[in-house]
Amino acid sequence: VSNAGVGMAGPLECQSLAAMQSLMDTNFFGLVRLVKEVLPDMKRRRGGHIVVISSIMGLQGIVFNDIYAASKFAVEGFCESLVVQALRFNVAISLVEPGPVTTEFETKLYEEAEHADYSRTDPETADIFTNLYLRNSKDVFASLGQTPEDIAEHTLRVIEATRPPFRHQTNVAYTPMAALKHADPSGALMTDAFYKLVFKYDAVLRLSLR
Repeated sequence: VSNAGVGMAGPLECQSLAAMQSLMDTNFFGLVRLVKEVLPDMKRRRGGHIVVISSIMGLQGIVFNDIYAASKFAVEGFCESLVVQALRFNVAISLVEPGPVTTEFETKLYEEAEHADYSRTDPETADIFTNLYLRNSKDVFASLGQTPEDIAEHTLRVIEATRPPFRHQTNVAYTPMAALKHADPSGALMTDAFYKLVFKYDAVLRLSLR
C-alpha cells in the first residue's frame, strides 16, 4: 500500500519550484520508487497487489490545487500505463480515490494557507483564494469530508476483493464531477460548470453544503 503524500494549495505565483519538486518527489516519485522495489518479485512469483492511495484530484483538477492535482494526475497516468503489463504477471494495481478526508494533514495545510504571504500574486487572486477558496473548502470538509477510518475500510475492501478494481472512489458525492468531465471531451462543460460554481454561485454552494 502506497500512502505517502503531502499537500499544497494556493496561488501558483506564491509557491516555489523547490517546494513543488519536493511535493512531486513524495507524491509521485515516492510511489515510483516503491513499485520499482516490489514489482520485480511480484512478477517472478506471478502474484501480487499494489494499492495506491490517489485522490479525486487525480481525475479532476481543483482551483488553487494546481501542483497537488498534477502529482495525482501523474500517479493515475503511471498506474494506468503500468496496469496492463502487471496483469500479464497476475499482479493487480488498484487506485483508491478519496475526496476530502478530515485529518491533521488537511488542518495543517489550511492553517499554513491562512497565514501565508501572498504578496507575490495580485490582490484580486489573493482575495479569491483567502475569501472564496479557503472559506468554501472549510464548508466542503465539514459537509463532505470522510474519516480516516472510513478510507481504511474502503481500502480494506479493495485489498480483500476477489477481483480487485483498478479504480475505487470512496465518496459518491464526487461521482457526478468525474462523470461531467467524461461527458464532454472538449472540457468546455466541466470548465464552465466549475467557473460558475466558484465565481457566480458560491453563496448557493456554501448554503447547500451547510
